[in-house]
Amino acid sequence: MLKIVILLILGLIIICYKLNSARIKLQQQVKHLSPMIQTVENSKDILYYLEIKPRLKYQYLSPVIENFLGINSLEEHLKNPDYYYEIVHPDDYNMAVEKLSGKTDFSKPIITRMRNDEGKYLWFEEYATPIYENGEFIAIHGVHRNIDDRILLQQQLEYKVTHDALTDIYNREHFENQLQRYNEKIDVSIAIIICDLDELKMINDHYGHKVGDNLIQESAKLLMQCANEEVKDEDEVEVARIGGDEFAITLINTDPLQVETFLVKVQNRIDHFNEETDTFNIKMSKGHAYHFSSIGKMEQLFVEADSKMYKEKNNKVTSR
Repeated sequence: MLKIVILLILGLIIICYKLNSARIKLQQQVKHLSPMIQTVENSKDILYYLEIKPRLKYQYLSPVIENFLGINSLEEHLKNPDYYYEIVHPDDYNMAVEKLSGKTDFSKPIITRMRNDEGKYLWFEEYATPIYENGEFIAIHGVHRNIDDRILLQQQLEYKVTHDALTDIYNREHFENQLQRYNEKIDVSIAIIICDLDELKMINDHYGHKVGDNLIQESAKLLMQCANEEVKDEDEVEVARIGGDEFAITLINTDPLQVETFLVKVQNRIDHFNEETDTFNIKMSKGHAYHFSSIGKMEQLFVEADSKMYKEKNNKVTSR
């Protein structure tokens, strides 16, 4: 009996020793992992581990998400992983569905927008890695990185490439790209109006290029005002500066009557400007061309509108 008691005591001592050793080892591991955990928590990127099966559940989501999407966004996501679908931008919704169903190309970054608690959409670049078990897609882990600054810079560069520095309207490169699109890819009813300032050289010679630049700017502003009043969809009327004193206007999804009405509106605004301004008058020759189908017709329309503009300009000279 005594022997059995001694063996039990020795067994308990061994068990306690092993448990204590395991505890010490675990404490050491936690100590070593603490800096790594702290690094993850302090990262500016949103790290996550999302279970797909057996049900949608975040095993980890870094608290830094609240720096971007607002207070309580961490709790919302942990409580309801489907909340992601509610805040992703409508244009990116299908991409989100494809990602969570494992159908996206995970070798490429995933660019999406998510709405914060103030209703503003922020841009994120996501690198995600799918996890499979026995060939079945069961989880994703990855990182969301905010790229608002990069997107803003990209948009600013794109704006500079497509806009005229003096007038802040579209430039010739954008105009020609649009003509190519309507000529080859997008079939619409379309009109081209070419406008040319009549006395810019004289104003530059007599009053200086600063006044001449002001004339160009005011003319562009006037044409843009007419364009903005014309349609609800701003893409249906575009104004571009295609030369020193030359502007081009494209009207899509239009008809001949609307084009004539637009031209009358432009002339009325010019007349009103000239009545109200003492510095200089805007004098502009205009030519236009229309076709109900743009495919294969854009060069012809441009030449026709340009020819009519020069004809009007020459008629003004001969009638003096």
